[in-house]
Formats: sequence, structure tokens, C-alpha cells
Amino acid sequence: MLNEIQTGNSAASVAIIGTGYVGLVSGACLADFGNNVTCVDIDNNKIKLLQDGRIPIYEPGLADIVARNTAAKRLQFTDSLQKALQGCEVIFIAVDTPPLEDGSADLSRVENVAREIGRLIVSYRVIVNKSTAPIGTVKNIKGWINEEISKRTEQGETTVKGICFDVVSNPEFLREGRAVQDFTHPDRIVIGADNEKSRAIIKEIYRPLYLNETPFIETNPESAEMIKYASNAFLAVKISYINEIANLCEKTGADINDVARAMGRDGRIGPKFLHPGPGYGGSCFPKDTRAIASIGRSCNARLSIVESAISANEAQKKIQVQKIEAAFGGRENLQNKTAAILGLSFKSNTSDIRESPAMEICHCLAERGMKLRVFDPAAMEEAELQFSGQKDLFYFAANEYDAANGSDALVILTEWNQFRNLDLKKIKTLLREPYFFDLRNIYSREQAEAFGLRYYCTGRP
Repeated sequence: MLNEIQTGNSAASVAIIGTGYVGLVSGACLADFGNNVTCVDIDNNKIKLLQDGRIPIYEPGLADIVARNTAAKRLQFTDSLQKALQGCEVIFIAVDTPPLEDGSADLSRVENVAREIGRLIVSYRVIVNKSTAPIGTVKNIKGWINEEISKRTEQGETTVKGICFDVVSNPEFLREGRAVQDFTHPDRIVIGADNEKSRAIIKEIYRPLYLNETPFIETNPESAEMIKYASNAFLAVKISYINEIANLCEKTGADINDVARAMGRDGRIGPKFLHPGPGYGGSCFPKDTRAIASIGRSCNARLSIVESAISANEAQKKIQVQKIEAAFGGRENLQNKTAAILGLSFKSNTSDIRESPAMEICHCLAERGMKLRVFDPAAMEEAELQFSGQKDLFYFAANEYDAANGSDALVILTEWNQFRNLDLKKIKTLLREPYFFDLRNIYSREQAEAFGLRYYCTGRP
């Protein structure tokens, strides 16, 4: 079957280990390419949801692809890794690598999966690491699998005689809220492999993208692993840079919107990631910047620019809180005030609140005695769990106007589309005091002040 995959004569049978953003999106889209995909996860509840046709994450377009491929029997879900590996030729590892206290990546889940693969495989397989992991992880995965195969040999298991396998690095570049689009229309496919056989197999799995002229970057595993970290760290640096320029604009009378627009016209810079705000968050940038900074320190090649971006991002959240304090005349004046918070997810089109600047700002305001009326189109359930110990300070609103009702300030923290055309006249009548903190620069000062709102933004005089 593997030879058939190499020559393009057969759909691949693929196992995806992990059904988070990366695993579930990858599995569904690979099935949509015509492959036979089994997604496996140790979380029984998540698997039951998926088997019932329900999606455990908020990701536009994903439910339709899952439903279509489940109905076509190209996509199935199980909590049994042994079942998932039966008959599959290619195994994708797509589990979390959360940060440890020192910022380095926790590879325990990757190791557990690799060892389980070593205990189960009986013939040649290609193992593809899609989990974001430090440089050298492919070598570690090979070592963990070989250790388990050696144990089976020592125990006299005859089926392991002559087993060989390859491990490939195939990093993901999926943006939450646009993950399906990113998978099906990527800028590039990175394949880090040690030999042509495994490289050809992975290229065949992604053949529909190659036919669409998606560039394939073929390199060694270490370079592929570095590409992922270097890309995310660069984008995080770009965000921190424009936020610091925005802070300087406020002090000098410059307008960050004009500055960023002109900068973006420079082909060497480009317009993306030049939108100031309360800082970056989510499951990737904070984790990956800390991880590559940790790698740099361990290799005695310190990444001072990345470390500065991390510090600037932390400071940016505090600056937004200080802006609110200053508007009210000092921290002590926030006591018993109420803020309407619009947006809790770290960005629009996702329910993900992991390391969300909005959530941290909410916690800071609550610590200062403010009561918060919060609303997010997708992240309310997750937020309620995180704020469960402070229910006396948080009211979970039905919509943006319910949040504004009786509040002393409106604070936009996430740039959801439905916040871009608020009825500002209605907002003014609902607010007890007319403070309007547009921390994503969605509105103009003229728009807000025309309705009697006291307007505060990011990077504009």
C-alpha cells in the first residue's frame, strides 16, 4: 500500500493522534482530500461528541467538512490508538506541547504517543510530527519508538523482527478562526525528512495542494522544526513592535493608523500584523516565543529580540489597564465602577481564551474593584469556567447592549465583526458614564464623540 501511495495509485490510510485545533482540522481536511482518516484521542467525552456529529471547538467551516467526510466514511473517531493504527500507513502526532515553568516545551505527551506507537506497530510506518516541538524532537521520537521496539524484541516478540519506520517533521501554520482556509490554501508545506521514501509519501498525501501549486519546502527535520518557531516568533515580534510604536504615537501626536498603513505599503514590511491592540495571545505565540527563547538560552545563542517582544507583550496589557485608570482619575476611582467588556477570546472567530489579553485585562480590572459585564460571541462558556470563583464581580451578558446597560465604561478588547457597527447612540443612552475604550481602533474619534462618548483608543492622539 505504501508503494501505491508513493506512485499516486491509492488514497492513504491515515491516523491522527490528538483532536485539538491542529489534529481535528488536519484530519478533517485530509479526509476531504480523499484520504481515509481515523482521529484518535484519549478524551472519551471529546470522541463521543465527534461521533455524535458535534464539534468540541469553535472553528468556522469545520463542522461542514467533518459532517461531509463522516457521512462518506472517510473520517472516523476512536479513543483506541490500537484500532486507529490498524491498517494505517501514516501516523500524524498532533498533541499539545504546553510550556513548562522555564518556558521550554513539555514533550511528555509527544513522548507518550511515540512510545505507544513503538509498542503497537508491526510493519513500516511513516510517523509525522505536527506538534510544535523543539529542534531535535524528531530524533527523540525515533529514540523513544526504538526503545519500545527493543523491549518487545527482548521479550521475544517475533512480529517486531525487521520493523523499520521513518519520522518526518511537518509543522502546521494554522490560524485559529481561519484554520480550514489555511489548511486548504496554505502558503507552503514544509516537509522535514531524512530520506526520499518518507518525503515522497508525505508529498503524495498533500498532492491536491501540490496540484494547486502550493510550494513544497523540502528540508531536514531540524530545519523544519526551526521554521515553525522562527515564523511564529517573527510574527510575535512584529505585533510587539507595532504596539510599542503605537504607544509612542500617543505621546507624540502621531496617528498609528497612518503610520502602519504607510509602513505596510513597503514591500519589505507588508501590511499584516501591523494592527495595534492589547497584545498577542492564544495557544501559539506566547508558548512558541517562550520556547524558542528557552532553546536560545540552552544553546548559548540568546534571542534578545524575541525576549524583548515577550516583555513588551506583557507590558502592553498593563498599559491598557493604566489607560483606563488614568481616564477615571486614578486606580482608586475604579472601585465600584462597572465596565462593559466586549470580547474575551484572544482574537475574533475563535472561542479560545488561552493567554488572551482580554482575559488578563479583565482580571486586572476586577482586582481593582471594578465589576464587569462581559460578552463574547463564542467564548462565554470558557470564560464562565475561568471566572467561576469571582461570580460576584462578573455578569455574563446576553449581547453587547446588555453588557453596556448601566456600565460606566465600554471596553472593546476583541475585534469581532459584530462590534464594528455598534449603535453608538444606543450605547450612549445605556452607559451610566460615557467612557468608550476602543482598544482595537475599530471606530474613529469623530464617530464616538459625535454621540457624546469620551473616546480612548490605541496609538492615536
